Amino acid sequence: MTKLTRELVDPVLVAAFEGWNDAGEAASLAVEHLAREWDAQELCALTPDDYYDFQVTRPRLTVVDGLVGPVEWPTTRFRVATMPGGRDVVLVTGPEPNMRWRSYAADLMSVARGLGVRRAVMLGSLLADAPHTRPIPVTGMASPRELGAEMGLEATTYAGPTGIVGVVHEAFSTAGVEAVSLWAAIPHYVAQPPCPKATLALLAWVEDFAGATVPLGSLPEDAASWEAGVNDLTAEDEDIAAYVRGLEEAKDTAELPEASGDAIAREFERYLRHRDDD
Repeated sequence: MTKLTRELVDPVLVAAFEGWNDAGEAASLAVEHLAREWDAQELCALTPDDYYDFQVTRPRLTVVDGLVGPVEWPTTRFRVATMPGGRDVVLVTGPEPNMRWRSYAADLMSVARGLGVRRAVMLGSLLADAPHTRPIPVTGMASPRELGAEMGLEATTYAGPTGIVGVVHEAFSTAGVEAVSLWAAIPHYVAQPPCPKATLALLAWVEDFAGATVPLGSLPEDAASWEAGVNDLTAEDEDIAAYVRGLEEAKDTAELPEASGDAIAREFERYLRHRDDD
């Protein structure tokens, strides 16, 4: 654990959890991208014995120069970085816990409170009937609701079984911390990670809710290569190609009524916000 030598500046927390909440690893790779680009420093980690069943989420053995090295235990890590503009960000990553979810969420909340976090952004990704040739849809929810409406976030209508993202969101919201959950829809027919196009879509929303421009590095080129690769694969199978065309038509038809309405207004407002940040 690293001891902080200063008080963090208006920190925002950004979290992603591997497993059920992380289709195509789009969410966890988004946080890892932030950690790399912003040179995040290790801060602390939760005790793994409290939350992981090691027969389900197994530790990893390392070998160094032919000798057994330290065992890498599954855990939830906290890192801290400074974003452009001087605001700090707390990055949280780890596998979805196997047990004691309420205690886990309370521990996350306790660390966040101690660091002065007043906004938490949770990232997730799911498999959906989404064509890879269209922009990756991102939906979510915000507490308070006005926060999501202000940013133009399309509110999710999902109600049902949830992962740790939903549980942590509720814990932060109940504690009076602004909470945002963002979900990217991964085309289910290309579920194999990584999915850089979805990672890019999530990072665009992180920029909005964290109030900082994210250096994208090679992600735009990676996303273009990913889409081109999927195009090649679908072209080899007429049944899959026809299925994708059907998804495209359904997507375009569903969005057509909004083509000159609220959707354009929301995108224009987002564009202006990014221009103001430049």
